[in-house]
Amino acid sequence: MRPIVLQGHERPLTQIKYNAEGDLLFSCSKDYVISVWSSHNGERIGTYDGHNGSIWTVDVDSKSRFLVSGSADNTLRLWNVSSGECLYTWEFSTAVKWVAFSEDDTQVVCITEQRMGHPCSIRVFNIEREGDGKNQSQVPLYLFNPIGSKARACAFTLIPNILITGHESGKVALFNVQTGEEIASNERAHSDSVMDLQLSKDRTYCITASRDKTARIHDTKKLNGHQDTRPYVLLGGGLTAMTIAMQAKTNFDTRFWHQVYEEEVGHVGGHFGPINTIAVHPEGTSFATGSEDGFVRVLHFDDSYFKAQPYGAVKIDY
Repeated sequence: MRPIVLQGHERPLTQIKYNAEGDLLFSCSKDYVISVWSSHNGERIGTYDGHNGSIWTVDVDSKSRFLVSGSADNTLRLWNVSSGECLYTWEFSTAVKWVAFSEDDTQVVCITEQRMGHPCSIRVFNIEREGDGKNQSQVPLYLFNPIGSKARACAFTLIPNILITGHESGKVALFNVQTGEEIASNERAHSDSVMDLQLSKDRTYCITASRDKTARIHDTKKLNGHQDTRPYVLLGGGLTAMTIAMQAKTNFDTRFWHQVYEEEVGHVGGHFGPINTIAVHPEGTSFATGSEDGFVRVLHFDDSYFKAQPYGAVKIDY
């Protein structure tokens, strides 16, 4: 795999996302800028300028019409993907750490940080899709404060009004957004903070990555383990700045794990800092990584990857 290196950010990457078609890749970082790239050749198409703080999170709707972003400037912003115009801004008392669209693109959920006496809050907003998108409401449709450990990541499940959340304590839970009730939880999903949560394409399961150096797959209905016929999981991470300096480590790998056999089957290097975020192309033809080194690397799988037999001689009907 020959990487395409995307150079456009001046500070560490925080999140990257493909659109539904996979032709666009969105990246955000601590340099206050959101960039959009062609995933095919790595050309930077444009930027979304307006935030006044580190941008922690982005998401794009399934039609590639609207983009949402959350920042340390305490705002949630809605953007026009094509023009780069900021259509609407929601303001809060603390930073917005996570955003996500619902499956039908009619709602957005955001997590605001617990700080300065303000509790961690989860808000769901209706997104008015008629017209130019500028006619939005400042008032959330639903608002609740998770009791106990603060939420770090979340996503809409297939079940209406049910969110799956990952928490600082390592807990993974299901919440009813209408009532704020925690309807199911796995307190021991991880032993340390959940740093990322990504859904499968059909939203039937998700993967969480944690500071405890593990990644786990969860069924989004019952929070139990899940196995799938598509066997590979891509993992990345890194070390603290102090540890890096002491060990003089200069290469950080994306690791491929076999989901069923629970074994590492390969790795790809290239970054010179911890990998903060990974995204996989919707069709599984490529993946992208964003790092503390400020670079995004896009790698397209070779034909040999698709011809490999992940289960040996065993035939699997997909």
